[in-house]
Amino acid sequence: MPSIMIADRDPNERSGISWLLNSWQIPYDHVYKAGTMEDVFQVLEDHVPDVICIELDMVARSNWERLKLLVEQFRPIVLVMTAEATFEKAMLAIELRARDLWLKPQTPEVIRRVLTRCSQEIVEARNGGRDVRVAGSWSEGEGVTYRELFVPDSQNHREQTLLLAQLEETRHHPALLTFLQEFPFRQKPVLLPLADVIVGVFDTQQGKESLASMQQLARRILIEWEAKHDSPLFLVVYEAQDQQKSLSEKYQDASQALQIRFFTGYRQVSVAENVINWKTIDPFLTPAEQRAWVDMLHEGDRDGLKQWMYTQFSYQKGPYPEPGLLRIRLTSILAQVRRYMKSHGLDGTNVEDGYHRVFEIILYAPILYRIIQELLLFIYKLMDVVQRQRGAAGIDVIELALRFMEGSYSDPSLRLEDVAGYVDRSPAYFSTLVSSSLGITFRQLLTNMRLKEAEQLIAETSLSIHEVAERSGFANANYFSKVFKEKLGTTPRMYRNQKKGVESKKNTYL
Repeated sequence: MPSIMIADRDPNERSGISWLLNSWQIPYDHVYKAGTMEDVFQVLEDHVPDVICIELDMVARSNWERLKLLVEQFRPIVLVMTAEATFEKAMLAIELRARDLWLKPQTPEVIRRVLTRCSQEIVEARNGGRDVRVAGSWSEGEGVTYRELFVPDSQNHREQTLLLAQLEETRHHPALLTFLQEFPFRQKPVLLPLADVIVGVFDTQQGKESLASMQQLARRILIEWEAKHDSPLFLVVYEAQDQQKSLSEKYQDASQALQIRFFTGYRQVSVAENVINWKTIDPFLTPAEQRAWVDMLHEGDRDGLKQWMYTQFSYQKGPYPEPGLLRIRLTSILAQVRRYMKSHGLDGTNVEDGYHRVFEIILYAPILYRIIQELLLFIYKLMDVVQRQRGAAGIDVIELALRFMEGSYSDPSLRLEDVAGYVDRSPAYFSTLVSSSLGITFRQLLTNMRLKEAEQLIAETSLSIHEVAERSGFANANYFSKVFKEKLGTTPRMYRNQKKGVESKKNTYL
């Protein structure tokens, strides 16, 4: 079995990768560790490991030439790690002809996939009598190298078409690479596998027919792959309109086209001839949109929320907005959901984990419609929890509102919004709660309170009708008289006379 050296200044990093190798039973019979460059040189010279996984940041300038010389001499597969995502680090990785570059912190799944792939390749090569410990077909093909892919070269402008292949589950990329290597291309491409995509480079003639034939070829690849495999595939066919671009520039443009899958999903072929021009959008909700969200959440308006989301995020064709801006817009929506959670005391409860899971999905999920579905499902779950809470506490809200109204109904400017705000509910939801609990509308409830006060003032005081209207909360005496008659069947003045007549009869009999 192959051997591997793990070189990193951090003992926790060395131990962590060693633990992954052991726990996942990745087939390496010897695992050597190095914490300094002297350790690296000694392991290389004494044990000649098949794979070296080395932290670039530990290599001092004075050690660089010696390391390159030993790599060239012993020809291991090189994997490099760094905490700096810079062009300089990428250039150092290219000089070592590195198979992969890991940005710290790297996920265990990526580490497992790459180390397993390297081990399998070495074993298969030995069984076939080949030596592939240097990158070989992984690092360069006939006239096309990884260096050309990442470093602009103003002297090299060939007519090339790129085919980028990416699986939803990148751990299956070794199987995809084998599939592409065995695919019966009429013209074999140079295949350059990367950590998250496989790049195929074709020498082609510029023209529409060439691009159309490549699109047809990509569809055939898609159909034949999915006939045998479950992992969804996305393909980009890219042929630059400006063939004076270097391979590196073409690759950068094609990589942007990969992001179209965010809108279309996998199991698609996307054709591009130039750099993607993303549409600019304001990623943040406007004040009006924030209010609409608050209302829909507090009203429990599931259909309204669903329709709003589908209207906002249904993109059938380009130009598409930049995916990063859309993710920011979705987090802006999630902030309103967070406010809704806090207003109902749900932050810090068992739904908190669900909130953080949705936040992670918004940031990293590769497909937009899946993000929308997960966000809506989470909101529906919150609404169910709130509905159960309201069923138990709805009567308390009504009682609290009634006490507030009894002390405030004499204010002619008292509105539904004022009472709803006092009990911390949206106006629409509070209005619905009043109707379902009391069987009357908020306006009817407020009018009844004012009329009850007016009845008492008319019967027990000598205040004028105008003064009674003001003290009862009616801003207009004529409107008060109209409402009073509609409710009691008589005018305020006649009502007072009737009450005085009844009182006079009582005194006579006494």
